[in-house]
Amino acid sequence: MDAEKRIPPQTARTGEATRSLEATKSAETTRLLVVDDEESIRISLAEALSEAGTEVRTAVGGEEAFRYLAAGDVDLVLLDQRLSQTQEDGLDLLRRIKAEHPATAVIMMTAYGRFESAVEATRLGCYQYIAKPLDLHQLKLLIRNALATMALGREVRRLRAEQRRRFAGERIIGASPAIEQFLESLKRVARSPSTTVLLRGETGTGKELAARQIHSGSPVAGGPFVDVNCSAVPDNLLESELFGHERGAFTDAKSAKEGLFELAHGGTLFLDEIAEMPAKLQAKLLRVLESKTFRRVGGTQDVQVSVRIVAATNRDLQEEVAQGRFREDLYYRLSVVPLDVPPLRERRGDIPALVKTFLDLYGREIGRPVHEVSPQAMDLLTAYDWPGNVRELRNLMERLVLMGSQSRIEAADLPEQVRTNRGRLQRRARDEALFRRGRIPSLDDVERAAIRHALAEVA
Repeated sequence: MDAEKRIPPQTARTGEATRSLEATKSAETTRLLVVDDEESIRISLAEALSEAGTEVRTAVGGEEAFRYLAAGDVDLVLLDQRLSQTQEDGLDLLRRIKAEHPATAVIMMTAYGRFESAVEATRLGCYQYIAKPLDLHQLKLLIRNALATMALGREVRRLRAEQRRRFAGERIIGASPAIEQFLESLKRVARSPSTTVLLRGETGTGKELAARQIHSGSPVAGGPFVDVNCSAVPDNLLESELFGHERGAFTDAKSAKEGLFELAHGGTLFLDEIAEMPAKLQAKLLRVLESKTFRRVGGTQDVQVSVRIVAATNRDLQEEVAQGRFREDLYYRLSVVPLDVPPLRERRGDIPALVKTFLDLYGREIGRPVHEVSPQAMDLLTAYDWPGNVRELRNLMERLVLMGSQSRIEAADLPEQVRTNRGRLQRRARDEALFRRGRIPSLDDVERAAIRHALAEVA
């Protein structure tokens, strides 16, 4: 008997769906599991769905089904809601499948189209419901879409894992007292999955890296890390970027779009340059922090999210509040845990380790290893004030590796603004020598040093 005739009548249009199903396959075999206590359904589906690149297994009930699942031989389950001959409930099996094999897609089949059951199945993680008698064309389309969704989920997980590996090596480097104290604070705040953190620091100190370190050390490290620079997005687009929009919300809104808050659900959202956020959006952000809900642009339904907020600024937010440019209530919500990222000039002892790290990094990337920095060059690098902080140091190391002609960096290779710190370096060495001899510099010593410093600056 023809397989399609065993599945009730409206199943003739299979060509397009079959081609669509085959189009979703890779070189690997797609493995389907049919769980139904009716033998005729199992046989019909096995024959109708078995095609090149697809294997169909069948099971009468849960015990047999879980043998296949435990062996890792199943990509998608077609599950009957009511398994009357085995005294098992399809919803109970669904619950167990999603608990033990969450990456496996499940499509439920039912001859009892109760709304409550459909809602419960969806809540438990069922991909879709399909009513009996089965429409084979519709079923194949559902399978195709479910497999595509699974593939997308795997790709998202792969990218997240790759992102975690990528940034696992990009950690804040240093052993100076200032940075050790800061790193200890990061560890403590990372323990909470939801506490809001405000990172304060000059440009280039590594605020984004600190935010990533908080995320990677937190209970939500497996979730997404999403970042946005509030000063880089025009005011009229920032609301849609953060909160998403519904179709038709504005002229170019051809379709609905998820915002960054939704994309960061279950993880961390990093808001850089938070002081640049317009007043209108400050009020909306405050609501999200207070209620964990928001509405898309043009939307009427509340969207609930679970997101940890890490904000950063290089400005004094208290001064911004005093000047009326930043909401006071939002400031207090954001600064539950305020952390100050130390500038590089306050952690000079970390500069040699940073120099080595960046030289190794760019030496590998560019294929031009730099093995050594002369003592004179390292002294100048350590003495320089680094107004651009770690970012400026990193950019300089990249330039030296790219443009250098030798495997050793000399003082002459450094830019003028770094070399002209020599007077400051000599002054510091002289003062240290005075202290080492047990003599505190006299007022005359200090005055002479100040005059020499002024002359050096003019020169």
